[in-house]
Amino acid sequence: GRFSHGPAPPNGAVPNEAIKKDHSLQRGNWGNQIEFVLTSVGYAVGLGNVWRFPYLCYRNGGGAFLIPYFIMVTFCGIPIFFMELSFGQFASQGCLGVWRISPMFKGVGYGMIVVSTYIGIYYNMVVSIAFYYFFSSLTSVLPWTYCDNPWNTPNCVSVLENPNITKSVQPPALPGNVSQALNQTLQRTSPSEEYWKFYVLKLSDDIGNFGEVQVHLLSCLFVSWVVVFLCLMQGIRTSGKVVYFTATFPYVVLTILFFRGMTLEGASTGIKYYLTPQWDKILEAKVWGDAASQIFYSLGCAWGGLITMASYNKFHNNCYRDSVIISITNCATSIYAGFVIFSILGFMANHLGEDVSSVAEHGPGLAFVAYPEALTLLPIAPLWSLLFFFMLILMGLGTQFCLLETLVTALVDEVRNEWILQRKIYVTLGMAVAGFLLGIPLTSQAGIYWLLLMDNYAASFSLVIISCIMCVCIMYIYGHQNYFQDIQMMLGFPPPLFFQICWRVISPAIIFLILIFLVIQYETITYNEYQYPSWAEAIGFLMALSSVICIPFYALFYFRRTDGDTFLQRLKNSTKPSRDWGPALLEHRTGRYAPTIPPSPEDGLEFQLLDPDKAQIPMVGSNDPIRLQDSQM
Repeated sequence: GRFSHGPAPPNGAVPNEAIKKDHSLQRGNWGNQIEFVLTSVGYAVGLGNVWRFPYLCYRNGGGAFLIPYFIMVTFCGIPIFFMELSFGQFASQGCLGVWRISPMFKGVGYGMIVVSTYIGIYYNMVVSIAFYYFFSSLTSVLPWTYCDNPWNTPNCVSVLENPNITKSVQPPALPGNVSQALNQTLQRTSPSEEYWKFYVLKLSDDIGNFGEVQVHLLSCLFVSWVVVFLCLMQGIRTSGKVVYFTATFPYVVLTILFFRGMTLEGASTGIKYYLTPQWDKILEAKVWGDAASQIFYSLGCAWGGLITMASYNKFHNNCYRDSVIISITNCATSIYAGFVIFSILGFMANHLGEDVSSVAEHGPGLAFVAYPEALTLLPIAPLWSLLFFFMLILMGLGTQFCLLETLVTALVDEVRNEWILQRKIYVTLGMAVAGFLLGIPLTSQAGIYWLLLMDNYAASFSLVIISCIMCVCIMYIYGHQNYFQDIQMMLGFPPPLFFQICWRVISPAIIFLILIFLVIQYETITYNEYQYPSWAEAIGFLMALSSVICIPFYALFYFRRTDGDTFLQRLKNSTKPSRDWGPALLEHRTGRYAPTIPPSPEDGLEFQLLDPDKAQIPMVGSNDPIRLQDSQM
């Protein structure tokens, strides 16, 4: 291999290099590599793997969908993932600090923060609903098993009370009005659906009709924010230990549910439904678009979290290996979760005498209606329910930790003084309290409408635009040669040729195609039969725009403050790397980052600013090998 130079140095440094201090005393580092990988797996593997991927797979041609999915992982998912990890690790900065690479584009970092804020608010609401279902499962009979509760309607028919009822039973020919009445009685609503609608959510009839705050949901939201805060209290020092449990235990639960599901009657029908390839679907653009967007969202690209997590790595950590491991784990988890979901949905369809498609759902409907109902059919139902919701809680928390850490790190790195570093715990507390307060409207009777609105718009086309601009900025404005040299300096080898081609051409092209696809395929948002009013969609668009608009606004603001005699001169000055771009620790500043004068005490121990007059930084876009950096910045 590349590292066949005898044993590797203890700190993971490049071979033949003197052993150096390789950790940041100020910011801190991961305790070890496993903590980083587990945290990133916890971040990438979230609720979407359970409630979105299996549904997309079944809707888009079953096994045939896996082909575009794997192609998109290879050409877009893993390359972008590696780019974000290497970007954060090289500069040891959060999603704002890294933009010293080209200060005019710092708006991309602000866009990532806006996206993470939106997701952090509604994601914890989903976790808190899972908490509520978890607590409700602590009974001998699950509360959504039968129809004899105060909230049930006459239409409610429990699978257990009347196992013979199926939609395929047609009444004999009768006079019009009687047959009409009978048809209405055959419109069965399940106890789990009524429990979700009329008891947990007390759903209002319109997104504008907030009704009252649900105290049970509010208290669960409080619990989930307290858990997130306690786990992040000491930053990565505490969260790095917690992920040993939160990132691994969902796999234990998935495996238990997998074996339970596989032993059920009708499980094979569900699995067949999930995986049978419909090859004709592969020619549909929608299938490829779905595959690309699913990869994009499930890996957490452009949320800012990957850059943040990687910024706590040691400088010479092999993030290339990590990005491949984490991306593949994420995809494998999605496929595995599909088996777990569809084996039990197949069992339920078999029990009802229905087709699997009539019980398959996605989003909250799968996690809080279809799957819980299927669980009521199992012996010792509360046990399986506890396990399932415990898994959802852990998957949600793993992502939530990183979302909050992204915001805290961005703020602390931006202020970057001793005072805030010592009070990081109060910054975390402040953010958690703000997140809780902003989440309160989601606990109202219209909360689920707002939650789905945020889910549909906050992280849709804005992520795609942010990611595309990040790619173009690093490859074409900073310069691909410069970036490849940075990676060689950090890892000991340049990025493999495949990644170089993907970063420069293929990934931006795919991202651009996803954007076109999202525009063409745009459909108005609905929840069950409820059609969102146009004013709500307008709010959704504003949410999506609010993150993208940071990019041009900040670019204009920075451009106006930059020195230069001509327009082109100012443009050049505002896009070239700032003087303190480069590795954060002095001992890693070699080659073109080497300081040309001895460090002065004012520069601090860790962060050595380059001397403005003598620092030599290659100019991007110029043919000269090296241009002296303009001393006026």
